[in-house]
Amino acid sequence: MNDANSDEAEKRVHELREEIAGHNYRYYVLADPRVPDAEYDRLMRELEALEEAYPELVDPDSPTQRVGARAAEGFATVEHEVPMLSLGNAFETEEVEAFDRRVRDTLDIDRVVYTGEPKLDGLAISLRYERGRLVRAATRGDGRTGEDVTANVRTIRAVPLKLRSPDAPDPLEVRGEIYMTRSGFTELNRGLEAEDQKTFVNPRNAAAGSLRQLDPKVTARRPLRFFAYSAIVYRQGSDAGLGDSQLESLDRLAALGFPVSSMATRRAGVEALLKFYREVQEERAELDFDIDGVVYKVDDFDQQRELGYVSRSPRWALAHKFPAEEEMTRLERIEVQVGRTGKLTPVARLDPVFVGGVTVTNATLHNLDEIRRKDVREGDWVIVRRAGDVIPEVVRPIVEKREKMLPEWELPERCPECGSHVEQVEGQADARCSGGLVCPAQRKRALEHFASRNAMDIDGLGTKIIDQLVENELVDDPADLYRLDAETLAGLERMGEKSAANLVHALEASRKVPLSRMLFALGIREVGEVSAAALARHFRDLDALMEADVETLESIRDVGPVVARHIREFFDEPRNRRVIERLLESGVEWYVEQVAEPEQQPLAGCTYVLTGSLEGLTRPQAKQRLEALGARVTGSVSKNTTAVIAGEEAGSKLEKARELGVEVLDEAALQKLFSAKEG
Repeated sequence: MNDANSDEAEKRVHELREEIAGHNYRYYVLADPRVPDAEYDRLMRELEALEEAYPELVDPDSPTQRVGARAAEGFATVEHEVPMLSLGNAFETEEVEAFDRRVRDTLDIDRVVYTGEPKLDGLAISLRYERGRLVRAATRGDGRTGEDVTANVRTIRAVPLKLRSPDAPDPLEVRGEIYMTRSGFTELNRGLEAEDQKTFVNPRNAAAGSLRQLDPKVTARRPLRFFAYSAIVYRQGSDAGLGDSQLESLDRLAALGFPVSSMATRRAGVEALLKFYREVQEERAELDFDIDGVVYKVDDFDQQRELGYVSRSPRWALAHKFPAEEEMTRLERIEVQVGRTGKLTPVARLDPVFVGGVTVTNATLHNLDEIRRKDVREGDWVIVRRAGDVIPEVVRPIVEKREKMLPEWELPERCPECGSHVEQVEGQADARCSGGLVCPAQRKRALEHFASRNAMDIDGLGTKIIDQLVENELVDDPADLYRLDAETLAGLERMGEKSAANLVHALEASRKVPLSRMLFALGIREVGEVSAAALARHFRDLDALMEADVETLESIRDVGPVVARHIREFFDEPRNRRVIERLLESGVEWYVEQVAEPEQQPLAGCTYVLTGSLEGLTRPQAKQRLEALGARVTGSVSKNTTAVIAGEEAGSKLEKARELGVEVLDEAALQKLFSAKEG
């Protein structure tokens, strides 16, 4: 044995034992771990290897003597009759409490009954049954369209090909999760290794790869499982439903032959939900399948219908995620990305690191305040987490591993895309480029906003045309639009001579607009239609507005200090002023509308509440029209409410209105109100 090697090994063994002991103390005593589990495991493996190579160095007090998972194509497209929406996510207790508060406020009750279910880490699937038989299985895809994987799903023994009851709803769509157990995953990889084939990274990837095999015989050999978590009944009959609540529907699905989670439970109130989260988290390691959190759903189906949906998710459900997987790597440098709205986001460029099943090279740092709070610096060793298993983020630096003094990172004073001044409003975390009319990163969005109906109203200038104009370098800013001619436009893809002529006509028609709409079209941060109208009423002149100081702007109704600062920053940027000059040079003219003051509007002082679904217009449209007439639209009913407008499937707000004696209007009455007041 080489004495020098032995001495180096002995020195390293002592270093490792001290470092591991320090980590044990921080983890078990201080509850303040400084490295992720993966780094701890690497230290242990290094110590084990050294002690195996140099047995004479083994010590009864060594941590090794006390302790031990490492853990596609060609399908037809299916359009989901009812979109498969995603769930909103929560990571902290406060977010769950806020969700419960929103639900209680909307339902106007003190305590909500929920179901709690484990959130399986698999693939969402939709199963359609007709006359009790499986006729189609489709993946979630983008939520609106997925892939037809019926032949493969039929090989999964947990999926019934025929329902157990002749009284089942018909047709019936059952939604759930296809997954692979941990034990099945281990056996699969062992078999692939024996055949010298590529193995899978984790059970979820194994399930996804197995489900999307072109040959169903391959899928049949894979240990796939299925859990049902919801169903859609398209035609109601006397015995066709699946109950009145989430938990009752799971019981009935089980009776039809579907596997459902035995961990699903009914809980009342937010404290009970958080207790369920902790209970499942404690059981997580003992389960034979991967879960990445729990799901809370309002149990009562009537209440679910009252709560409704936002654009991508139901308001009555929430996924409460477990702490995400973490790893350690070196932060090489910090760069700034400029988003479509001008927001500057610091991005960490990392030494590649494998975390959460993928190799990560970039991670978000959110904003300068977060960088300061976490004390992250270029050159640091950092902990990286895939937040929600989707977006990688830098959690914290490992200050103890700093090899030298590293300077604090500073936000650039100028936008890296266009050189405009960077705006950082006191009290706000986000920094933004002030060159909204000229910044390349914001160009397409700025043009879309400029041309929109409530701005310059340039009919025919849609997203696809704007994309071509920008990508072909025909338009840099809004003023360039007024230099386009029919011949140039006709050369664009899917733009014939007639369409080009119509667009030129629309551009000409937009040259003369009310000052309020022109101000709104400029896209000044947080200046909406209401504040733009207030500015137009007050100044009645564009030059006067451009020269107004912050104090004057703050004094205007519907503006306020933050918006005043945004307006001042916008007009202080010379590039924005130059675009405005070019717009005026191009023949754009503004005039001041004769608009009634808010207190003089027909419904000033009136308060309305909307509930249920309307047929002739959406609730947002109804709200906008009511507010345009001077009314307030609120979310809760009180004795001060003027009237409740009740559409189909109106909920508890309608009952509250009746209890308080508040007037109730149906949709026909609402349309009569509009006809009387808008004329």
